[in-house]
Amino acid sequence: MVGTASFVKSLGNSVKKVSESKSSSWWYNHHMRAASRAISERIPLVDLVVEVRDARIPISSEYRQLINFPSSSRNIIVLNKMDLASRSKTKEWMAYFKELNYTTFAVNSHNKDSIKEFLNFLQGKIRELKRSTHSSNNIHTTTTVMVVGIPNVGKSAFSNSLHQIGRITAAEKGKLKHATVTPHPGETKNITSFKIASNPNIYILDTPGILPPEILDDELCSKLALTGAIADSLIDQSDLANYFLSILNSSDEYTKWEKFSTMEDDHGGSIMNDHTQDCVVQAVRGALFQELAAFKGNLEDEKDMVQLIEAQCTTLRTVFNVSSDSFGDDNGIFSAKLVNLYRTGRLGHYTLDCLPTTCGS
Repeated sequence: MVGTASFVKSLGNSVKKVSESKSSSWWYNHHMRAASRAISERIPLVDLVVEVRDARIPISSEYRQLINFPSSSRNIIVLNKMDLASRSKTKEWMAYFKELNYTTFAVNSHNKDSIKEFLNFLQGKIRELKRSTHSSNNIHTTTTVMVVGIPNVGKSAFSNSLHQIGRITAAEKGKLKHATVTPHPGETKNITSFKIASNPNIYILDTPGILPPEILDDELCSKLALTGAIADSLIDQSDLANYFLSILNSSDEYTKWEKFSTMEDDHGGSIMNDHTQDCVVQAVRGALFQELAAFKGNLEDEKDMVQLIEAQCTTLRTVFNVSSDSFGDDNGIFSAKLVNLYRTGRLGHYTLDCLPTTCGS
């Protein structure tokens, strides 16, 4: 799934300028460089490597540093944020990775049952690994699992959830050590150890998110920016909003929102200012349905798509109760609200990467 070419190019140029100029203190700073070296040194020493990817971008969120460590039975790909991706597409991606002999598991780090299922799977994988390496006599030895990935794929939330579910005794509850979890990429600065199981002991190493020093592909830049892998401070939020709308308009998600298009707006402005309120989200869905249902142009035509998005933005500013002010920041406020609703799954579930067998078809 790709967005309108002009928006992809605009986002791509913004990201590439930052990465190429090295002007940002966030982009591949000394923390990322040091962490990158530390991770490379430790990967050969751990028992398993869990690569966390974003289920919305299963290929685009690949951790490039693992290219230096060929895939093997000791590597597991975890497609996190499965609750934000298309369920059918996630199943297709799982089947695709299975054909390539990758060990893959889809999770929602904020769902206890999902994490319990993965922990059971991980323990089985470790037992299998010990049998295959003739380590049955050392079944009680400690196993280390390194969790790696690019920024903001949910590594720390994943590690914390495993730690919470894997607690063995009540005495451990008062001694929990948490990874830093925020919606902002690049918050984890050091490699941190968490115990997730006993008999045998299993420790996971939560690592900082690492991006390559440069990203040259416009589409890849756009997907990483929209899903939050790149700091929002480096990106024009209106470009992100336009890119998301081009993706929404090319999907059939809006067809589910017809019932919201006839709802009357009986809410005050103070409520409408809070874009996370259900009534606001429903109003946004209804407005988008009306704009798309009334659209008579050709979505395959770049100019028609741009005109539709301009009309949608005008309507949504009213829904969000955002109007031009003396500072002229209405675009930034409106765009940030819209992007937030996308990232939290309130405006549908999208898988942005298409399978190699279907790309271009």
